[in-house]
Amino acid sequence: MIDIQITAAEVVGATIDGRNLDRALELGFKRHGDLPREARAAVQSIAYDSLRNYGLINAQLETLLSAPLSDVAVRHLLIITLAQLQFSKTKPHVIVDHAVTACEKMGLGRAKGLVNGVLRNYLREVNKFKRERFKSEVARYDFPEWWIARTKEDYPENWEEILLCAAEHPPMCLRVNRKKCTAEEYVALLAKNEMQVAHVDGDALWLTHPCNVDALPKFREGFVSVQDAGAQHTATLLNCGAGMRVLDACAAPGGKTCQLLETTANLTLTALDSDPTRLQRVKQNLDRLQLASPNVTLKSSDAATPEKWWDKKQFDRILLDVPCTGSGVVRRHPDIKWVRRPTDTAKFVIQQGRLLNGVWPTLKKGGQLLYVTCSVFHEENQDVVNAFLAKTADAKLKPISLASSDDAHVTGTLSIKAKPIASGQQLLPDEMTDGFYYALIEKV
Repeated sequence: MIDIQITAAEVVGATIDGRNLDRALELGFKRHGDLPREARAAVQSIAYDSLRNYGLINAQLETLLSAPLSDVAVRHLLIITLAQLQFSKTKPHVIVDHAVTACEKMGLGRAKGLVNGVLRNYLREVNKFKRERFKSEVARYDFPEWWIARTKEDYPENWEEILLCAAEHPPMCLRVNRKKCTAEEYVALLAKNEMQVAHVDGDALWLTHPCNVDALPKFREGFVSVQDAGAQHTATLLNCGAGMRVLDACAAPGGKTCQLLETTANLTLTALDSDPTRLQRVKQNLDRLQLASPNVTLKSSDAATPEKWWDKKQFDRILLDVPCTGSGVVRRHPDIKWVRRPTDTAKFVIQQGRLLNGVWPTLKKGGQLLYVTCSVFHEENQDVVNAFLAKTADAKLKPISLASSDDAHVTGTLSIKAKPIASGQQLLPDEMTDGFYYALIEKV
């Protein structure tokens, strides 16, 4: 427990200072290389709980401290131990005792009394520190003030629902590889393994109880992938035909690339990504799903500069899943809330417009481009698309409809909320899906 707390405090501290959580975990495990697998899982769980609830925990800590705390290492240790006391099943006295020992092991022996006192004061008056006791919206919703304000502006009617959804654990959805089996056949396979599942739509399944991928039947043989149900609309909306030339312009890690190949025969597909390391993830997914072929080309290059990678043969379809704030997938990546800055959205908007302009010449007349983000912010969704349409004479927005928008297909109590808007469709986060934006543009 002591080493777990020390590592978790370092990881959370690095993330609060601006480092990506995955990278912070990677570096933390490298520094503490002797941590066993179970301990690493505990560190990750504590880090996620701490960041998912950081607004509340920070407010609690400010109330518990009688004076400002300048020692950031002590502060980070208190943040993760307050998270443990509220969100883990470990006995409180164990957490407190080990935190005091961890303090000494970290060379912070002078703060042992402070750590002990803060944690025990919390335990003496737990009800005083419940979320509803705080007036601050940052504490109540666990988002920075600027994020809350932007969500209110974009969604005046349901901003609170969107923010509260991020506090929940994300669903685990699967995409069945229809080249291997049908969704119904895989449901039966899961049932044999006593795993509860619901068929959402098409190839999408929802697991009642999330699990490690190694527990999924025939996962290594390529029968199934983990992919959010909302992300699985890509293949249907892009509507590729057999033998088409397709560009996946920002392909990594390859979930949508693989889905296109699973659902359409004989595609000639170029998977492009500017990061060669992340492009390796695409290759790994293609290999596991047995989709690699001479017709599938992987290239590392910036999609916005086609002169560096394009062979002058135009594409029938383009999937442009652009980099964005990730505001629609924040419950899967709770560090996003605290790493992002208010000015970041404008930077992404510039990049998104650059990518749209860059790949447009590579699309043939009559061809279609699907613009996708995992964001709920209007600025990088319909605003980007509207700006592109306004200055591009041969670009026309095509109406789209997500099959889930009327919930007619839904089994049992499952639901997916799609919000039709003037420039595409916006999926809002709910119990079944993350937040995604789709717009289909045709070259006329």
